[in-house]
Amino acid sequence: MTSRTDAANRGSSNASVEGARLEVRDATVVLGGQRVVEGVSFTAAGGVTALIGPNGAGKSSLLRGIAGIVPLASGSVRFDGADLLGQGRRARARAVAVVEQELSSEVALSVRAAVELGRTPHRSLLATATAADDEIVASALRTVGMEGFAERPFDSLSGGERQRVHLARALAQQPRLLLLDEPTNHLDIRAQLATLGLLRRLSAEGVTAVAALHDLTLAAGYADHVVVLAGGRTVAEGDPRSVLTADLIHEVYGVSATVLQHPRSGRPLIAFDTEETA
Repeated sequence: MTSRTDAANRGSSNASVEGARLEVRDATVVLGGQRVVEGVSFTAAGGVTALIGPNGAGKSSLLRGIAGIVPLASGSVRFDGADLLGQGRRARARAVAVVEQELSSEVALSVRAAVELGRTPHRSLLATATAADDEIVASALRTVGMEGFAERPFDSLSGGERQRVHLARALAQQPRLLLLDEPTNHLDIRAQLATLGLLRRLSAEGVTAVAALHDLTLAAGYADHVVVLAGGRTVAEGDPRSVLTADLIHEVYGVSATVLQHPRSGRPLIAFDTEETA
């Protein structure tokens, strides 16, 4: 596959505050003896960056490598000028929050208690929650529309409700870098749009967000920058208007599509061509 970059054209962001700069250089992740991510580089400074690509492209593994959840076999990650992976776990958690897919807890927790875990990096080991902590947690629950579920057992929630609680926990962490693995997973259309709209608002406040997304139209509609992965490598990078072409979609996904323009935003709308079967 031919690599394409469009680093110069990062425009059309609604973000009014530039977030701290995330620099990923030559990141390689090896799992089970297999190179699942190889030599990936990109830069994100505020706004929303979408990692896109087919299943097995390496999106989740790359996010986990950036977060330090799995080790990088080679490469580096710098955030706000500092070596992110060289920091201790607690210091890293004060700056970076991760929303993974399908996280579960073996400990029985209420929704409120699950979100309170986001405050852990900001207080000493034996300290109890302060009034400020309580307000941050309450605000995070309100932001994701889960304030009415605060006393519910976390394990009684649906998949979409759990996803929103995971996001609330990340918000309670008050990160400057937010890494999300399929944040719209299990969500209905309204909740998907609300979640990605929230990422846009956070980016306007200076948070740098990097999200792995399957839905190309959602990525095109909300991301300032896209990184296209296939086979663990970067295939294309840049503004979604110039990167998400019919040729690239066919090359990476093996499907035919027509790329239209949204009548209001001007962003790409992707219509997949269907084949008639007898």
